[in-house]
Amino acid sequence: MTDESPTLQDESPLASAPTPGLIRIVIADDHPIFRDGLRKLLSLEDDFEVVGEARDGNEVLEIMREKEADVLLLDLRMPGLDGLSVLQSLKNSGCRSRIIILTASEDKNEFVQAMKLGCSGIVLKQTATELLYKSIRKVYAGEIWLDSHTTAAVMRQFASPSRMGGAERKGRERSPLSQREREIVALVAQGFKNKEIAEKIFISEQTVKNHLHNIFDKLGVSDRLELALYAIHKGFHSELEA
Repeated sequence: MTDESPTLQDESPLASAPTPGLIRIVIADDHPIFRDGLRKLLSLEDDFEVVGEARDGNEVLEIMREKEADVLLLDLRMPGLDGLSVLQSLKNSGCRSRIIILTASEDKNEFVQAMKLGCSGIVLKQTATELLYKSIRKVYAGEIWLDSHTTAAVMRQFASPSRMGGAERKGRERSPLSQREREIVALVAQGFKNKEIAEKIFISEQTVKNHLHNIFDKLGVSDRLELALYAIHKGFHSELEA
């Protein structure tokens, strides 16, 4: 097999079965040297297992159909189908894998599109290795991963200026978030659903919904993704991690 072929693990049923406790990762990038180096870096971590590699978008879709990957590390600029097209196809297919955009691009419009298409994180290729490891574990746990610079840029472009600017104005003009509301915002940013939030803080699911309605109104956001981005931008998402 040459470097120009998709890299798959042993196709036997035993090899394909998920290994308990491991985060199963697929790498998608059109540069063989980068893929090889990244695979070697990830293999140093005891809880990571690289189960497939792809050099273009079509191979990504093929591998994701065959592998039970937990996390896909996806480049935006690839031959054939680009990263955004891959995201759209995976979204349409109902893929449940978490997706991190791992890219050298700093095009904030692409980042916004990627978030809207369901990616869970954006990591620049110049990011420190330890932060890449952390992003994989956080995204696997259901959280959204963006660094502070990228979060701010995405927030500025995620919605129209009137909506996102209004969010900041509303946050100052109206009553600030209560401690309970901040707690709920932090849990949303960490990937918890309404029922899970209710169980975690011992209130009813309907009460969670009522709080979210008030939070959306105060902040001027329209959905959970925008709320999670706001939480990351303001640092709310880390308030419960101590």
